[in-house]
Amino acid sequence: MAVKISRAFKDISLSFTRHPVTNDVIVLKNEDAIKRSVINLTRTRFNERYFNELIGTSIDNSLFELMDSGIGDVMETEITTLLNNFEPRINLTSVTVQPNPDENYLGVRVEYEIVGLPFPQQNIEFLLQPTRV
Repeated sequence: MAVKISRAFKDISLSFTRHPVTNDVIVLKNEDAIKRSVINLTRTRFNERYFNELIGTSIDNSLFELMDSGIGDVMETEITTLLNNFEPRINLTSVTVQPNPDENYLGVRVEYEIVGLPFPQQNIEFLLQPTRV
């Protein structure tokens, strides 16, 4: 089995704020870049990204339905499949989705290790809730 060796990761910040000294767009590095990527992938809807309709989840559609106890398991499976297929920089450890029907949101916790870099296990916790457009 071959061991993957990674180099440093860089992504631009989607807030497009400028660096105060260089006046360039702020850059996210290593674990921050990967955290942002995991959250962006999870919040992406199917057919939202041009040239690759397979990237995305149906989570946004599920947020407007009545929540039951089984929705957490379905969303965990969907997020796990998405991250395993489209985020090669991580080894996924676990995904936990906790529905909160009273407040109409899903609490998501993703645990993973970064491939090829000596960082400890990473944890991300965020909420998925419906928004009005």
